[in-house]
Amino acid sequence: MLHFELVTPARLVRNEDVHMVVVPGSEGEFGVLEGHAPFMSTVKDGVLKVYRTENGAPDEIVVAGGFAEVGANGLTVLAEHVEG
Repeated sequence: MLHFELVTPARLVRNEDVHMVVVPGSEGEFGVLEGHAPFMSTVKDGVLKVYRTENGAPDEIVVAGGFAEVGANGLTVLAEHVEG
């Protein structure tokens, strides 16, 4: 499982283990699974898709701006704003 955190300046929005996350990166969407190589990207306004299971429907979270970092601890998305 991939450890995923979604954070805004105001609060921790998500902190959970998931199957995969698809991030709206500034250079295009990218998917992150467990074991992904270390990576950093800016995040453009768009929809973050969180897949809790391999074949499940994703949770969709609207995000505005920020950064995504994949490291040894999993994926952290620092969003400027999250709707909802």
